[in-house]
Amino acid sequence: MEYKIIKKDGLAKHAHMKTVHGEIETPVFMNVGTAAAIKGAVSTEDLEGIGTQVELSNTYHLHVRPGDEIVKKLGGIRKFMNWNKPVLTDSGGFQVFSLAKLRKIKEEGVYFNSHIDGRKIFMGPEESMQIQSNLASTIAMAFDECAPAKAERSYVKASVERTTRWLKRCQEKMKELNMREDTINKEQLLFAINQGAVYDDIRKGHAKIIADMELDGYAVGGLAVGETHEEMYHILEETVPYLPQEKPTYLMGVGTPENILEAVDRGVDFFDCVYPSRNGRHGHVYTNKGKLNLFNAKYELDERPIEEGCGCPACRRYSRAYIRHLLKAKEMLGMRLCVLHNLYFYNTMMTEIRQAIDMGRYREYKREKIEGFKENS
Repeated sequence: MEYKIIKKDGLAKHAHMKTVHGEIETPVFMNVGTAAAIKGAVSTEDLEGIGTQVELSNTYHLHVRPGDEIVKKLGGIRKFMNWNKPVLTDSGGFQVFSLAKLRKIKEEGVYFNSHIDGRKIFMGPEESMQIQSNLASTIAMAFDECAPAKAERSYVKASVERTTRWLKRCQEKMKELNMREDTINKEQLLFAINQGAVYDDIRKGHAKIIADMELDGYAVGGLAVGETHEEMYHILEETVPYLPQEKPTYLMGVGTPENILEAVDRGVDFFDCVYPSRNGRHGHVYTNKGKLNLFNAKYELDERPIEEGCGCPACRRYSRAYIRHLLKAKEMLGMRLCVLHNLYFYNTMMTEIRQAIDMGRYREYKREKIEGFKENS
């Protein structure tokens, strides 16, 4: 891997990253395909057409179905889903948080009950690395616990200490796997995850420890899980400076366009979130003047595209009125067009962000963009 900062504007940075599966320009938004597909009937060919650089898939969900061994036999996730660019797989650690009623956390790892059929599953650092190696993603995430943002300090402290021990085990297992003859991607990268809920000192202490462990990249996890936006931004301000500046920084599971703009201003360059696809499937679409709900009756006779001047597949050919009709009639095409528009909007915004950083006017761009979003609010 090669990561090179091309231009900085304050803490905002435009960087160029080379991986075994292609190059990435950051800041970048990774389009989320949990089960190796973007929800909303979006193909990998579609992703290429809307400027996607990185696709993100979920370790836990692919382990449950169809099974990571099956994906390996079919040549890895990129060949499986016919995607020729980088893929990041999360570790399954978020499911430690989201499936709290179905799991037990122990030092060795986490015992789950499958959310699909209830069968027992065990996943620890070594298992997560093995699954991600089988998937052969470009970037693997370390196995961690995503503690609730408002958890008790004593719980968070113990959780972070365990996550650090798990990270060392992930490192050792990844090194072993990348040397095996039957491993598909022997240059798989490993990103660490900073945790600590909303406790500044725990966050900073953990950042210092993992920074010394020489990982390929560093994520800030455990945000957008119950804290306020202001708390999130404060944690980034307190934590990111302690992570290696010569390595990529990833804010996991975030977020709204405003969240992304603010986080870029605090030194983050990787993002992912289900918002654009999830909102699109419910007829909520992003524009530079704010979010629209296409189910609203006022769009019934609206012949304009979702956004004037947008180059996405929906806006190039279809009206708000037609897309609203499709949504009301429960035609899948309506959902698909909204998802495509939203992902295109996010990907285009990231291009604009990089351009603004290059021009030394990122703060001005951020202010203009956020002011514009308020017009339809």
